Amino acid sequence: MNEIKKKVLIVEDEPKIVDAVMAYLEKGGYNPFAAYDGEKALSLFNNINPDLVILDLMLPKISGEEICRTIRKSSRVPIIMLTAKISEEEKIGGLNIGADDYVTKPFSPRELVARINSLLRRADEGVSPLFHIMSWNNDDLEIDLNSYTVKKSGEAVNLTPNEFKLLCAMIKFPKKTFTREELIKIAIGEDYEGYERTIDSHIKNLRSKIEDDTSNPKYILTVRGIGYKFGENP
Repeated sequence: MNEIKKKVLIVEDEPKIVDAVMAYLEKGGYNPFAAYDGEKALSLFNNINPDLVILDLMLPKISGEEICRTIRKSSRVPIIMLTAKISEEEKIGGLNIGADDYVTKPFSPRELVARINSLLRRADEGVSPLFHIMSWNNDDLEIDLNSYTVKKSGEAVNLTPNEFKLLCAMIKFPKKTFTREELIKIAIGEDYEGYERTIDSHIKNLRSKIEDDTSNPKYILTVRGIGYKFGENP
């Protein structure tokens, strides 16, 4: 099974910085994308569903702070703030609106890639979303990450460990479309060498437990030709 390259979105209006960072990311095995203003950044974010965002604060059209706030309304994707601002208050402000790390200019692209590696390792280790207890459609579906329980219409649902991992991964990134390979890595592990369509069986079983109508699902949606995504926001 070919390794899937993680996608990194670079949001920066200085071409020289973008070129340097992209070169280091490509060397490090990542698939980088670039946006030079805030509007393009949000559009590209929604189109590619990146695994990490490098976000400059001083941008044309839409500020980095506003982009960060917008992303955080629906996603826990790791965000590294990249800026010339260096005051402690500004750093704290960036972290408070949802950034995971903060790098000030000038910086070493090698150090930036090391920070990216660290953030993505931590993101892969856990699949917990924004809140410990999440619910949808007036508590029609409820997930408690502390007790590892799922309820459908108030009744406990018995999920297998793999089904629970799949569900948690998809609610962590509610707008992200997961390929079958990505879901296999999350639920079964990187060493799995079997038929990737096995994930379809897990999805089918999961739908039978949380959907009212498996032929017209409202939570676990199929994205034709790609994979699956979670279809509702809490």
